[in-house]
Amino acid sequence: LTRVQKPARYVGGEWGSVMKDKKNVDLRFAFCFPDTYEVAMSHLGSRILYGLLNDQKGIWCERVCAPWIDMEAEMRAAGIPLYGLESGDPLTDFDIIAFTLQYELSFSNILNMLDLGGIPVLAKERTDLRHIVACGGPCAYNPEPLADFVDLFMIGDGEEIMLEFTDLYRKAKREGWSKQDFLIAAAQIEGMYVPSLYEVKYHEDGTIESVTPTHGAPAMVQKRIVKDLDTMYYPESFVVPSTDIVFDRAMIELFRGCPRGCRFCQAGHTYRPLRTKSKEVLLKQAEAVLKNSGYEEISLSSLSTSDYGELSGLTECMLDYCEPRHISLSLPSLRADSFSAELMERVQKTRKSGLTFACEAGTQRLRDVINKNIREEDVLHACEIAFQGGWNNVKLYFMMGLPTETLDDIKGIADTAQQVVDLFYKIPNRPKGKGVQVTISVACFVPKPDTPFQFCAQDRRESLREKQKYLLSCVHSRKIKVNYHDSTTSVLEGVFAKGDRRLGRVIETAFENGAFFDTWEEYFNYDRWLDAFKTCGLDPDFYNYRTIGLDEVTPWDHLDVGVTKAHLVREYNKALEAKTTQPCNRQCSACGANKLIGGPCFDYSKNLL
Repeated sequence: LTRVQKPARYVGGEWGSVMKDKKNVDLRFAFCFPDTYEVAMSHLGSRILYGLLNDQKGIWCERVCAPWIDMEAEMRAAGIPLYGLESGDPLTDFDIIAFTLQYELSFSNILNMLDLGGIPVLAKERTDLRHIVACGGPCAYNPEPLADFVDLFMIGDGEEIMLEFTDLYRKAKREGWSKQDFLIAAAQIEGMYVPSLYEVKYHEDGTIESVTPTHGAPAMVQKRIVKDLDTMYYPESFVVPSTDIVFDRAMIELFRGCPRGCRFCQAGHTYRPLRTKSKEVLLKQAEAVLKNSGYEEISLSSLSTSDYGELSGLTECMLDYCEPRHISLSLPSLRADSFSAELMERVQKTRKSGLTFACEAGTQRLRDVINKNIREEDVLHACEIAFQGGWNNVKLYFMMGLPTETLDDIKGIADTAQQVVDLFYKIPNRPKGKGVQVTISVACFVPKPDTPFQFCAQDRRESLREKQKYLLSCVHSRKIKVNYHDSTTSVLEGVFAKGDRRLGRVIETAFENGAFFDTWEEYFNYDRWLDAFKTCGLDPDFYNYRTIGLDEVTPWDHLDVGVTKAHLVREYNKALEAKTTQPCNRQCSACGANKLIGGPCFDYSKNLL
């Protein structure tokens, strides 16, 4: 520990961590996050499931994070296997080894963590009931690239499926089932996908011909959801890290899903239908977490915070609690078209950091294509309110490489930023003695499964680089700063986002050749991945640079997230015509997700979220 950076990452013992007597435990669960401790401890979903599992008698859930480069080298040199933070026991002592899949470029770290823990990386080499490897999270909506390594995937809300899974495992363990018998039984749990029970056939051109279930597995795996968030488990305390993390604060979840229907957004489609928590439950949960953790900041978490119907009353009540205790209230994910002076005043009471507004595209035509449903006037109005309230630092978030995009749309990004700069100097009561700083942050668009843009080809790397250069040439003010992402990481993200199970060979080859921490640019090696594709005889361009046919069988077609493919096709065709669709809470677009709750998603007579 004296030879590594941030040794507090590896010692455990934090306030709120759960210790149990192993004599009273019949299921040991390793909750693995394939990134560093600082990233893992910032993830709300992990905190929820950690609490849920440890609230069960006989189950001990421990946290396992990917050690940083220096610590891994020390561990391998000393023969120390990857271990649970609570007990320090090696990964081989755990029954279930579960990973949360937040980002496609973390796949190599999953293999590295299994290997470091002494667990065979290939599922077929783990023949016993012990060491079941499970995965869930956003990337599980297309789990096929990991099919060779993972025994089963949980599709949907983990809180809803987790205890059925662990109950079945405990039964199998008591009764001495084989691994195969357990997996066959697990496939009968709604929302559980066991890839080894499905046979995939391909056409000569590489597209999928069929996906056929075996051993009684369902032909279509239905996503699981928590229908009532008010009664859903939520921890009253969090593990409080002993070192700085990315988001070092308490969090409460306002709602799950999003009413907006942005066509590029995977979360906005896979988390449908939208379900909210009541103000009363949120206040109770917030107070409990703050009292038990001692955090000095709390964040209201959602995909679109300003769309919460009771936000005004909620923030008022929370500030009444937070202000006397010197606790900051953070409101992320605010939309430009619902940012008000009242909301700004509330944010300003506790903290005045920079404000970020997601414009996504530089012209109204392209915003209509992606169904963003905000106008340039909304962005300028939000910035005007912010400037009048004392802000002089604004970040505007855009994407590059969107379907139907032209250079005029790229120029529109710079033009929008310049209008915000000009607006600042036109406001008579702007912050005196200060200049304005407008930061343009531009991500490379990656088409994702279960969105209307899943059919689109990704913009090529060379094209993205030219557009990045063109954007820089369009910026003529020192008041505007431009940040953009490396297009090579986006290329690989696109390959794995829409890939099939043949990519398992590529992932394994790249890992064997040294791939790890691909989420970190300093360790991402694009040529290593290209070599792996070449070795395996696969063309990465097939997966992300090819338009998918509207009737083509995709690698994820046998996983039902609630939104129908017919809806995605309708929205894709509307996008090509630059036609918009109303948000879900204003008009139903018949996406199909309401079947998951057995009725309408909204009471449209009330016009409430």
